[in-house]
Amino acid sequence: MTVGTQMTQAIATVQSAAATMKTFALETQDQEAKKTFEQLAQTFDSALTVLKGREQYIQQQEPQYKQ
Repeated sequence: MTVGTQMTQAIATVQSAAATMKTFALETQDQEAKKTFEQLAQTFDSALTVLKGREQYIQQQEPQYKQ
């Protein structure tokens, strides 16, 4: 498995986790839990920004990892 493939999988996993937290936040009536889920979603969104930046860097530095 190439680094590019691993990075793509990591991004997809974090996107899925962020979406799950957003869904939980929408579905819960507990305000404290809603706040926690929203904070987790923001954390995952921040991680996505970092991962996507790293993916672009990898693609620029190592074109063979492009998919």
